[in-house]
Formats: sequence, C-alpha cells, structure tokens
Amino acid sequence: MSDSGRCANCDRAIDGADQKFCPACGQPTPAHRIDWHFLGHEIEHSVLHMDRGLLYTLKNLMIRPGHLIRDYIDGRRAHHVKPLLLIMITAAAVVFLSRWLMGGDIVAADLFRGAAGAADAESDPARLARILGAVNEWMSHHFAAVTLLLLPLEAAAFKLAFWRSQKLNYPEWLVVTAFLTAQSFVVWAVSMPLQRWVPGVTGWMLWPMIGYGVFSLVQCFSALPRWRVALRALLGYVLYLLANMVLTFVLVAVVFVASGRA
Repeated sequence: MSDSGRCANCDRAIDGADQKFCPACGQPTPAHRIDWHFLGHEIEHSVLHMDRGLLYTLKNLMIRPGHLIRDYIDGRRAHHVKPLLLIMITAAAVVFLSRWLMGGDIVAADLFRGAAGAADAESDPARLARILGAVNEWMSHHFAAVTLLLLPLEAAAFKLAFWRSQKLNYPEWLVVTAFLTAQSFVVWAVSMPLQRWVPGVTGWMLWPMIGYGVFSLVQCFSALPRWRVALRALLGYVLYLLANMVLTFVLVAVVFVASGRA
C-alpha cells in the first residue's frame, strides 16, 4: 500500500484527514486494503455504477494484465472498472455468444432427464460413461456460470500455491482471480466465432487461457524471479483443475445414483 498521506493513484499529497477524494484524480483517499468490508462495498455498488473506463480496463487486462492487477491491489483504482462488474459483463458476453453461436442449452433439467431415461436401458458402466459425458457437455455449455461458481475455489488454490510467497489475503486473491477469470472470458468469447471454421477450437482454448493467466501473474509479481512465479501459478492451476475434477465426479455420482432411483 502507498503512503497514507498521499493519493495511491496519482501520488498527490492529501490536504487533510477530512479529505475523502483526491482533488487531482477523484480517487477515494486513503485507498483501503481489499478485505471483507471492501468486497461487501463492491458488491453493493458494482451493480449500480458503471465506471467510464470499461474499454480502458479491457485493453489493459489483455495487454498489461499483471500491471493492472498490481495497480488495483495497491490502491490505484480510479480509472479501472471494478472486478466484480467486469466479470459480470464478460460473463454476460460469453453466455450471449454461447447461446447465439454454439446453441448452449438453457436448463440443467435436460441433463437429469436424459440420465434418468437411460437408467433401465444400459448397464451400469455404460450408463456411468454416458452420464460423465453429459455432465462434461453441460459444464461446457454453462462455462461462464460454472466458472463464476468455482471462483472462490480457484482463489483458494492460488492462495495455497503462493503460500509464504505473497502476503495477499483471501479477498485480495478473489480480486486477482476475478481479473484472471474476466480475461479468460474475453479469450473464450473471441474463440467462439472461430468454431464455425475450426470445429472444437473452444475445447482447447483452456491452454491459452492458462498460459495467459501465468503470464499475468508473472507480470504482477515482477519483484520475484519469473520462473518461481510461473511454477507457483502453474501449481495453482493444477490444484484448481484437480479440485474441479473431484467436484465433477461428485456431480456424476449424484446424477448416477439419482438416475438409478428414477
């Protein structure tokens, strides 16, 4: 965090303790650390207010993502869209494009009805394989919603991977992960129109997303050796993907048991 006597965004000296906003750039002073109170304030106001810097934030998110994240964590937030608002906007874009270009399904009930319908017609191994495929397909069609629901898990994975390396609290890691997720949504959205000419392109876009995320974290934590940050970032993604796999198999088991009773 910056000196509390100066604006964290433009470094202008604060005139007095009663000054609430910097007269030079308009940012609240002092810049508060990201904690649970800060996140609660963000949830309250992000839905109602739209900063003027949406395109500016998206440009920096894709060109210099690590610097954007570091600026936001350190309190230089005046010109950036809040991460919760940004992630909602990019998620909405992904949902819209998936409905328009990829024919994404609308409700999860189709998955459970299909699994139940196969209960008596197939053996247990065949039914299990079919349910696993149906769950994976449903999660792909609901990529945005599933990713948002798993955001706290991804933040926990990165906090664990960077244990004793970065003194960021869990709410700060939620913000970091929100920016990385919004970045992934942009990459995902850009890849969707290519599906018409390159079938299956959205399936292997996971690897560019991970690569982009590793690059972002290396840029963000530039004070540390790049190889160390890259390895910890990869470890965070591995932990998150493993946890995702466990949750997927739990969901498959629940659907399997439910379809067997139907």
